[in-house]
Amino acid sequence: LQGDWSSDVCSSDLDIKIAGLSEKILTEALAQAKAGRLHILEKMNAAIQTPRLQLSSNVPKIELISVPPDKVGLIIGPGGKMIRHIEEISSASVYVEDGTEGQVRVTGKNVASVDTAIRFINSLVKDVTVGDVYAGKVVKIMNFGAFIELVPGKEGLVHISNLAKSRVNKVEDVLAVGQNLEVKVKEIDSQNRINLIPTSLFD
Repeated sequence: LQGDWSSDVCSSDLDIKIAGLSEKILTEALAQAKAGRLHILEKMNAAIQTPRLQLSSNVPKIELISVPPDKVGLIIGPGGKMIRHIEEISSASVYVEDGTEGQVRVTGKNVASVDTAIRFINSLVKDVTVGDVYAGKVVKIMNFGAFIELVPGKEGLVHISNLAKSRVNKVEDVLAVGQNLEVKVKEIDSQNRINLIPTSLFD
């Protein structure tokens, strides 16, 4: 076969039942197909000449992330409770692909939901280190201080002496259960107890 389309078409698969398909008919059909293809490409180039570097924030997204295998249980939680919690707050779906390899698949209807789930997962599996800052929540008040939930399953203590720059007589004078509090990890002692200090003390 000859024609200006020959450099664009590598092969042609025909499934027809009629006999006597001529070279002329095939040539005309392929020429029409090329014209149609070029017309479509022209319209596409008029709309966008180069591929977007980033996908729209509204397109569905799938990401496969790796976590330490010994931390997979934190993501699952008792009876799958933690996975359900992650899915609830992010509207994404979380599935442990391979627990022994620590592979976790996160899918969502948009980028924001997937990113929210991944941030939460990373906070769960990350080891707490001195200097880390968390948006915590007060979960228990004692006479010597307040326990702050950093992420589900990880808590630290703000001692009453570290609640404010001035003296605090009662923890309840400055904090209440359920209150949000940004804290910084001040120390992790030999028993892995986490001591915190409110970031407001650095203002």
